[in-house]
Amino acid sequence: MISKRAKALKPSPTLAMANRARELQAAGKDVVSLTVGEPDWATFKVASDAGIEAIQKGFTKYTAAHGIIELRQEVAKQTSAQMGVSYSANDVVVGCGAKYILYSVLMMILDSDEEVLIPAPYWVSYPVMVELAGGVPKFIDCPAETNFKLTAKLLSAAITPKTKALILCSPSNPTGMQYSREELSELAQVLKNNPQVVLISDDIYNRLIFSEAALSPHILHVAPELKERTILVNGVSKTYSMTGWRVGWALGPQAVIKPAADFLSQTTSSISSISQKAALAALLNGEPELLAVRKKLAAKKDQFYASLSGVKGLKLNAPDGAFYLWIDVRECLGRTHKKANRVIKNSSELAEVLLTDHLVATVPGSEFGAEGYLRLSFATSQENLAKAAQRFQDLSAQLF
Repeated sequence: MISKRAKALKPSPTLAMANRARELQAAGKDVVSLTVGEPDWATFKVASDAGIEAIQKGFTKYTAAHGIIELRQEVAKQTSAQMGVSYSANDVVVGCGAKYILYSVLMMILDSDEEVLIPAPYWVSYPVMVELAGGVPKFIDCPAETNFKLTAKLLSAAITPKTKALILCSPSNPTGMQYSREELSELAQVLKNNPQVVLISDDIYNRLIFSEAALSPHILHVAPELKERTILVNGVSKTYSMTGWRVGWALGPQAVIKPAADFLSQTTSSISSISQKAALAALLNGEPELLAVRKKLAAKKDQFYASLSGVKGLKLNAPDGAFYLWIDVRECLGRTHKKANRVIKNSSELAEVLLTDHLVATVPGSEFGAEGYLRLSFATSQENLAKAAQRFQDLSAQLF
């Protein structure tokens, strides 16, 4: 009855692990979940108040398929100021979260069997979305020696006549690493030498960084001439803790943005009118709350990093942004877990033992294209982070 596409489809591994954690919690287990990339702070008050006001004023009907003009204008205005290049509302399409926007963009640019370059480690949904859009994901392994980041040499070697696009995420999910201006300049030169390659820049974490800067470095800062073949993807989910409101957007050339808007008109009609008003308020008035959140997030990162740094078998990589720790657990593999009486062969088995025997839910690195690692989200309470750290100590005692 179902298609080959449906048969090949697999669920998001991060959501799958999160669901398992919820099931154990529902059964009375004190599980600490470090799985889903979701802020633990509340949606900013200015956004929530605007959503309530939209309901009270009856702003509850269909909107333009690609977003209300006020929101598109503000996205264009702020992005222009951040990137140092000019965008207008006509260069913006707003949809049901950055994830669906990214999928929509891939649907509009890919023909059958065209390749999309995906640096590994990568966000788990990139390759699946490429395949659903008819393309071919081509992975570029980025080792610890490069801080898990793509280099100009690696990029140049991966480009073929079938290459259509490159997806770049900075700060990265899962590693939290961001690219420097120098690194981006080198990548930009490769892209200039290969004008057929479209750049999709996933900027969803670019305001959640652990420095005094307001924004993560961007390729358009060093190569504004790439604007006409760069598609910027962003949204309110992470920065303003609005994951459930489902508002994301893309900015780029009309050759992509207009058909993407038409695609949305045929698939979603429009996104929630209420959510759009809330997102607009977040963009206009959310800066004070954002600055406070960044300080709290940095404190959680410092606490969790410090508490895990002495655990035998773990090698930590300090993130530049987002809310993940990318943990090297290769020293734990091949060892016998005494309590479970089993040899831990890979990161999936380690994540399984962590969940079942130590009540900590994580996501194995194999799901991100990098065996031997775990991704831990520290966007949770400090109490939960302290519990998780102690349970990692208990895991280590069972292995060493």
